[in-house]
Amino acid sequence: MSRETFARWLEELSGDDTDAVGGKSANLGELADLDVPVLPGFTTTASAYDYYVDETGIHAEIESQLEGLDVDDVADLQRRGEQIRRTISEASMPPELESAIRDRYAELGDELGIDDPEVAVRSSATAEDLPEASFAGQQETFLNVAGETELLESIKHCFASLFTDRAIVYRENNDFDHFDVKLACAVQKMGRADLASSGVLFTLDPDTGFDEVVTIEAAFGFGEPIVKGIVDPDRYVVFKPTSGIVEKECGGKSQRMVRRNGGTKLESVPEEQREAFAISDDRIRELARYATRIEEHFGTPQDIEWLVDGDLDELFIVQARPETVHGAAEGNLLRTYRLEVEEPGEPLLEGVAIGNAIAGGTVRVLEDHRGMDLVEDGDVLVTEMTDPDWVPVMKRASAIVTDRGGKTSHAAIVARELGVPAVVRTGLATDSLSSGDAVTVDCSTDTGRIYRGDLEYEVTEEVVDDLPETDTDVRLILGDPDRAFALASLPVDGVGLAREEFIVTSHIGSHPLELLGRGEEDRFIEALRTGVAKIGTAFYPDEVVFRLSDFKTDEYRNLEGGWKYEPDEANPMLGWRGASRYYDEAFREAFRLECEALRQVRQEVGLDNVIVMVPFCRTPEEGERVLELMDEYGLSSDEMDVYVMAELPSNIVLADRFAALFDGFSIGSNDLTQLTLGVDRNSERLASLFDETDEAVMRSITSLIEEAHRQDLPVGICGDAPSTIPEYSEFLLEAGIDSISVSPDVAIETMLTVAELEREE
Repeated sequence: MSRETFARWLEELSGDDTDAVGGKSANLGELADLDVPVLPGFTTTASAYDYYVDETGIHAEIESQLEGLDVDDVADLQRRGEQIRRTISEASMPPELESAIRDRYAELGDELGIDDPEVAVRSSATAEDLPEASFAGQQETFLNVAGETELLESIKHCFASLFTDRAIVYRENNDFDHFDVKLACAVQKMGRADLASSGVLFTLDPDTGFDEVVTIEAAFGFGEPIVKGIVDPDRYVVFKPTSGIVEKECGGKSQRMVRRNGGTKLESVPEEQREAFAISDDRIRELARYATRIEEHFGTPQDIEWLVDGDLDELFIVQARPETVHGAAEGNLLRTYRLEVEEPGEPLLEGVAIGNAIAGGTVRVLEDHRGMDLVEDGDVLVTEMTDPDWVPVMKRASAIVTDRGGKTSHAAIVARELGVPAVVRTGLATDSLSSGDAVTVDCSTDTGRIYRGDLEYEVTEEVVDDLPETDTDVRLILGDPDRAFALASLPVDGVGLAREEFIVTSHIGSHPLELLGRGEEDRFIEALRTGVAKIGTAFYPDEVVFRLSDFKTDEYRNLEGGWKYEPDEANPMLGWRGASRYYDEAFREAFRLECEALRQVRQEVGLDNVIVMVPFCRTPEEGERVLELMDEYGLSSDEMDVYVMAELPSNIVLADRFAALFDGFSIGSNDLTQLTLGVDRNSERLASLFDETDEAVMRSITSLIEEAHRQDLPVGICGDAPSTIPEYSEFLLEAGIDSISVSPDVAIETMLTVAELEREE
C-alpha cells in the first residue's frame, strides 16, 4: 500500500474526503482553500484505522466486549469501555502503517525546519463534525507530542478514544454501528497558545440561536480549560453585518494551561493580567471575519476552535465543525418560561444562564464522574465542572449547575444540545447545595438563579411562522437587553421603545454622577453601550427607538450614591425628569455619558437603525436645548432621527412646533392620561378615574396624529393601553396610528388583532 493510503497532507484535502479522513481533518483541508490560516500538518486515514484493527487482530475482542451492553448500567459501561481502550492502546503498530506515519512526520519536520517538531494529535472520526451527528468532546486530543515514538503512542491512544464511554453511549443512542465509524488522526504543528491565548467561538448566539452575531470566548494559554469549564473566559459578541463589537465581558481567567516538562500544566495567572482582555479588538474582528467566511462556505452555523501562536503572533483556526443545536433546528417556535410565583424569594445562588428555560428537581452533588450511577432521572446535577466523561449522566438531569465555566464550556455546550437548562460559574454550588434538596433552576434570563423548593412555572409556545403582514407596524417595548436575542425571531417591525432604566438599574446600579466622581465613567458608557447594542443588533435593520433616561428623582436616589445628587421632591412624577435634566448644569455631564454610549453604538458598532427619543419634553424651547446639546456630544440630529415622547398636554397643543424640531412622535399613554385628567396614576384612591379611553385622552391622540401627518411625520404609541385594553387597537387604527408597540408576551396576539382589524376596514 502507498503512503497516501495511510497518511495524507491536510492541504490536499476537501470536504469530499470526509469518509476517508473524518470530518475534522477534511474540514481543516477545506479551510486552506478559503484563505483561512491553518497550522501545517497531515492526517492518518480511516483506512489506517481499519488496517490497525485488522492487522493486530483486536476486532473480535472489541466485539466481545460490546455484546449485551446496557448503556444505562454506568458501572458496566465503564468496565467494558476501559477494557476496549486498553486492548487498542496496547496492540503493536503494524510496520507498514508505522513507516507511513514516520515518513510524513519527518517531511513535516523538513517543512518546518525542525527535527522532531512538537505536534498536536487530534482525533477525527468519520461520523463526527457532521450536521446530523456531532457531540462535544467525543474523542481525545494530545498536545506537545514530540518524537516518533511519542507520536505513534498518541495515535494509538487516539484510536482507543473511539471507545470512550461517552462515544459508546453516543453511537448507541444515535444508532451508529460501532464498526462503521472510523478514526483518523490530524497531526499538526503545535501552536504556541501557551505564550498567548486561545478559545472557541460560535457563528451565532449559542443560547438562542440568533445567527447575526459571532460569539467568542477567550483565555490565556491553551484552550482545553475553556472547553472543560476550568477557567472563566472572556466573552465577546460581534455583529456580522458591520463587524462591530457588540459586547465585551472580561472573565476571571485565574488559570491558564501552559507547557511544562514536555507536557502541560495549569498555573495561576497574575492578578493584574486577569483584568486584561485576552485578545485585542482587532483580533476579535479578525476572528469574526474568518468565522463568517467559514460559515458562508459551509452554509451552516459553525463551532470553531482557534489559537494565537505566541511565537509568531499569528492567529490560526484549529477546528471548524457544524453547530448542531440550532443549525439543524427546523421551524420557528418561540418558547417562553416564567415563574408563576411573583416573589420566589432570594435565590440560593446565581450564575450564567444556559438554555432559556426553567426546571426543578432534587439536587445531586457529585465530586467527580465516578458517582454518576447515583444520579436519577430528573435530578439537578451539581458539580464543580463537567468534561466529556459526564455525558452519559448529563442526559438524565433536569438541570445542571456548576461552580465554574463559561457559555462555551463543556457543561454549557452539552446542556444546550440536550435541551437541559444549566447555570454555570456559580462559584459555590457544590458547597452551598446539598444532595436531596429540592430546587428550581431558572434560566429564563441571562442570569441563572437557583431557588429553594420546587416552584411552579409556566411555559408558553408561540409559532411565529406565516403570520399575516400588517400595514400598521407592530413593535416591541423592551427594557432587558438580555432578552433581545431570544426575541429576535419575532416577526415584529423593530422596537418602538427601548428603555434605558433597566440597563442602568440591573447592569450598572450606580448613579452616573457617582461614577463620574469616582473616575469610573467608562463603566457607565460600556454597560449602556452594550445593552443598547444588543437590542439594536437583535432587530437590525428595523428601527430601534431608544428613549433617553427618564428616571424620577426618587428612582435616581435608589441607585448607589444617588442620595448625594438628587433633591427630595414632593411629587417626583412632575419634577426633575426627562428633558429638563439633560441641559441642567447639575446633570449635563451625566447626559454626556448617555450620548457617548449612543454615539459608539451608531458609529463604532455600526447600528444606524438605533435612533433616539426625548422623554418628558415640556416646551419646544426645551427641545431645542436638548438637540443642541446632543449635537455638541456627538449625536447630531442631522445624521439620525430623533423622536419626542408625546405625553404632556403641551406636546399635543403645540404639536406643530414640536414637529418642526423632531422627526416623529411616540405617545406615552400613561403620562398623557395622568396629566390630561389630573390623576396621579399611582394613587389607589383615584384608580377608577385613571382611564386611557377617556374622551379627552382619545381626542388628544387623534389631534396629535392628524397634526403629525400634516407635517409628514410618523406617530407611534408605546403605552400600556394597546396591551391591556382590547378595543384600544381599533381606536388607534381608525385614528391612523403608524405603529403600535407592545410587550413581547402579547406581540403575536397584537399582530393578529391588527391584521384582522385592517381586513375589516
